[in-house]
Amino acid sequence: MDSTEIIRMARRGALSVVVAGAWLAFAVPAQAASTPALVVDAASGKVLLADRATEPWFPASVTKLMTTYVALDLVRQGRFSMNSLLTLSPEAAAEPPSKMGFKPGTQLTLDNALKIIMVKSANDITHMIAENLGGSVDGYAGLMNAASRRLGMHESRWVNPHGLPDERQQTSARDMAILARALLREFPDQEDLFHIGALKLGTKIIRNHNGLLGRYPGADGMKTGFICMGGFNVVATATQNGRRLIAVVFGYPSAKERDLRAADLFDQGFSSFGWGGQQVEALPPSSQLEPVNMRSVVCGPNRRTPQEDDETARVASAPSGGNSDNPFGQLFAAATMSGTGAGIPNMGRRTTLGPRATFEPIPIWLGASPGAVPDDGDKVAAAPSTIPAKRVRTRLVGKPVPGAAGTGTLASTAATDAPRIDTVKTTARPGGRAALSANLDAEPAAETKPKLGSVARGAAGRAKHGAIQLKPTIPIVAEDEAPAKPPARAPAFFAFPSVSAAKTAAARPKPAKVEE
Repeated sequence: MDSTEIIRMARRGALSVVVAGAWLAFAVPAQAASTPALVVDAASGKVLLADRATEPWFPASVTKLMTTYVALDLVRQGRFSMNSLLTLSPEAAAEPPSKMGFKPGTQLTLDNALKIIMVKSANDITHMIAENLGGSVDGYAGLMNAASRRLGMHESRWVNPHGLPDERQQTSARDMAILARALLREFPDQEDLFHIGALKLGTKIIRNHNGLLGRYPGADGMKTGFICMGGFNVVATATQNGRRLIAVVFGYPSAKERDLRAADLFDQGFSSFGWGGQQVEALPPSSQLEPVNMRSVVCGPNRRTPQEDDETARVASAPSGGNSDNPFGQLFAAATMSGTGAGIPNMGRRTTLGPRATFEPIPIWLGASPGAVPDDGDKVAAAPSTIPAKRVRTRLVGKPVPGAAGTGTLASTAATDAPRIDTVKTTARPGGRAALSANLDAEPAAETKPKLGSVARGAAGRAKHGAIQLKPTIPIVAEDEAPAKPPARAPAFFAFPSVSAAKTAAARPKPAKVEE
């Protein structure tokens, strides 16, 4: 083979590489449009279905499964009990929603706190658990990372216990399946935490965000999550014919689409047996090193930011022209969601879910035991307690006693003339607490105060009402004697004292001279 033929073959090879590269450039966005999904047999750990299962992802509130694992592990070690009383700090109370909204100082048992974060996904209560059990949020995050390494969760990095947005916090579908298996195997007595349909605090009913409970046959847990960076996530379990599966779905644009995808994965998983499938721990690592940010797809401009249980369909269309920095927009095109998109992994048939079921709510309470701290029903989040009754100075208030004119003293002729004020009871109000406290702690007012008109009548009395003059002492004109009207003003060179003014001046005694 001469050199010319070699050059010709090399050129044909280079052309083939270019063509292949162009095809890949067109095909990769479609292939990359799928989001992580995984189905695992809970008993054996065998993988039934997997798609990008080890790719890092923003976990959102499924983080609370790891928070719960660490808390239960500390109880198992004897360092705490499920009845340990936790106190809400001002920092915990300031966390953004979803939250319970209790005021700082509120106390809950660990058992009730875990129920709240599994059902309500309350960030303030999750923060409270971390502070009370780990000493601080950072300290608790360290316990979470240590537990992850012990369980073999290779892609998980934790910096907070609730899953609020932080680019450093990540996990993978494979890691969350490993964690779900550990919770079920290591803490079977606490399994009820993960399939509570509703809670009852006073008269307030708190519904679980998990839209599979009561709607998919056999669904019995675990936890949902949502942030704009990661989309709608769920780690779910379901049992049929004595066989339990774990499904993990990440990155959907609404709770409805996420739940439909999880239901369809369960259908496919229960129809297969996974004989010969590899263990979930043995799934190969992903070449993707950083989580993909879904914000532009899920919470982009001109879109309302959804909530964790938002079932509004939010299907985005594929970008025009095929060029997009975020290929995930193609995932939610109509063709993709119906399972007919070319090059897209089969999304499956869209399972129909019925209406949400009605659950018998599980009672929870504030304080160490039921009734220890009274709640206010639906107002428990806004005003969980009242200001204790405080003893105040007893005083009778009535009309002025006849004959005591000019003293201004308030008194009562009989005890029945006015009610006795013994205590003050009021609910906490944002603008009233400081004023109430100042009023209760203030010294009593003086019993005698000069009143307007009580010293003298006329111009002299009005000018200095309320003033107390010690000296010199000036006699007061009798009340039945009208004061003389001042004379009209005259020019200075014609100014003569009037007769009436002279008589008045002569009749009025002169004040004694005061020695200085």
